[in-house]
Amino acid sequence: MVEERKRYLKQVKRVVVKVGSSTLTHSSGRLNLQHMEALVHQLADLHNRGLQVILVTSGAVGAGIGKLGLKRRPRTIPEKQAAAAVGQGILLHMYEKLFAEYGQTVAQILLTREDVAHRSRFLNARNALFTLLKLEVIPIINENDAVAVEEIKFGDNDTLSALVASLVEADLLILLSDIAGLYEADPRSQPDARLLNWVAEITPEIEAMAGGAGTQLGTGGMATKIQAAKIAVSSGTAMVIADGSRPGVIQDILAGEEVGTWFKPQDHPLQARKRWIAFSPGVKGRLVVDDGAVRALVKGRKSLLASGLLAVEGSFSEGQVVTVVDREGREIARGLVNYSATELEQIKGLKTEAIERLLGHKNYDEVIHRDNLVVL
Repeated sequence: MVEERKRYLKQVKRVVVKVGSSTLTHSSGRLNLQHMEALVHQLADLHNRGLQVILVTSGAVGAGIGKLGLKRRPRTIPEKQAAAAVGQGILLHMYEKLFAEYGQTVAQILLTREDVAHRSRFLNARNALFTLLKLEVIPIINENDAVAVEEIKFGDNDTLSALVASLVEADLLILLSDIAGLYEADPRSQPDARLLNWVAEITPEIEAMAGGAGTQLGTGGMATKIQAAKIAVSSGTAMVIADGSRPGVIQDILAGEEVGTWFKPQDHPLQARKRWIAFSPGVKGRLVVDDGAVRALVKGRKSLLASGLLAVEGSFSEGQVVTVVDREGREIARGLVNYSATELEQIKGLKTEAIERLLGHKNYDEVIHRDNLVVL
């Protein structure tokens, strides 16, 4: 496994590094300048080696907490927005100052869920990032907490970093946190829990090992990191979870040392368009299908027809992303729907030839065509 990791790392050209609030800030909420300097030093060195580097950073809210003298992390969206608005400028100023010492140019990109959910905005963000990388600029990405509200928040930068890695087709995603990797049990309550150095496949057993929320200043826990890993490996990107406070952690990972937990990328990753469908955070509705439809989708790789549709949930229009679930509510697929929720409510359970008679038109035979469907 170590040798396989080293072989893979020899081909790595583009790296996304995500650093969490727990690494960037002290328990007081103020920026941990020593950790920031160490992070920038390592990233600048990677850039000088000829690798393309993207930083996904938390810390804006934490920096705002310190500046405003707050005693606890904000609990409401307006409080978080205010802290982020104050803290984002502080955070970027520090990054600019530190990277400039190594002769590096940085660019700030703030994203919300909507920037990834809408295909055109997704492509615009992708083009902007590729252009910055071509110009040898280091993009610094954060969620736009100052304007985000509950419906458009990613909720954690683990998910954001995985979506960014998928968007730019990165070779490696590194999640730096306050924990050394994925353990078989919570090491805070079970000190003898074993650290997993290698995960070849994300099974239900692996997901069950993930715990809840992290520190008081952070929003993500191991569960969000496992979800990020699912996105990354399905996109053909290797992922590592490691302790961000470990000296030289990024260099050690790129040197192939057995640091943290390595998630092996899939041998046959999803195509770019299907990655967007599968992992788009903008799911607008839910389609419940019968057992025959489940078999047709999963085993037969067929399109979804109206005859297999049992129920329609949510409000959505033609062309939006919906999730497909079985009778028990288990998600089996996602896809771009060919009819609105109102139209599907009318034609659910019907044969294809009956659609035009009922609706007065039939633009498509399928509810979701197999080319626009990703089986999960």
